[in-house]
Amino acid sequence: MVQKTVTLPLTDDKVRDLKAGDQVLLNGDVYAARDAAHKRLLARIKNNEALPIRLQGEVIYYVGPTPAKPGQIIGSAGPTTSERMDKYTPELLLLGLKGMIGKGYRSEAVKEAIQTYNAVYFAAIGGSGALLSKKIESETIVAYEDLGPEAIRRLTIKDFPVTVINDCYGNDWYEQAAAIYQKGEKH
Repeated sequence: MVQKTVTLPLTDDKVRDLKAGDQVLLNGDVYAARDAAHKRLLARIKNNEALPIRLQGEVIYYVGPTPAKPGQIIGSAGPTTSERMDKYTPELLLLGLKGMIGKGYRSEAVKEAIQTYNAVYFAAIGGSGALLSKKIESETIVAYEDLGPEAIRRLTIKDFPVTVINDCYGNDWYEQAAAIYQKGEKH
C-alpha cells in the first residue's frame, strides 16, 4: 500500500495515479449526497434539466451528517453504504463525476463504469463519523435543503483519510486483500 495526498478536484492524471489499496489523504471540496439527492439528480438528467451542482472532476461523499453541536462545523459524518447509490452512479460518471467516497462493495456495473470513465471509488472507515467530521473544515448546503441531512452539501476537507477500493484499471482492493489474507501473506 502506498500513502498519497491528493488535492481535489480530480483530473484524469490524478485518477490514473491511484491504485487499489492506496491510502489517500484528500484535500479540497467534495459534495455530500445520499439516496434521495441522487434520485433527484437522476430525475433532472432524465428530464434534460440543468443539475444544481457541477459534476466534472468532482467527488461525491455518500454521507448524511448529523446536526452540528454548538461550536462544531458539522456533526458526525461517517460514510453510508455505497451500494444504495449503484443504480445512479454510472449515469453520474458519464457526466464527469470522477470519484465517490463511501463504504462497502460496488456492483459490477459500477466497477465497469469506473473503468470506462476513468474514475475511482474510495472507502472511508464506517463507524468513525465523529473522527471524520474533524477533517471537515466547512459545510454549505448547495441543493435540496428540504432533504435535511440528505441535502447536497459542499464540504471542504483536509487530510481526509480514505483507501482506494476500485481503481480505473479494474482492480478491487476488497478482492485483492481477501486473496492476500487467504494466502496468509503480509502486505
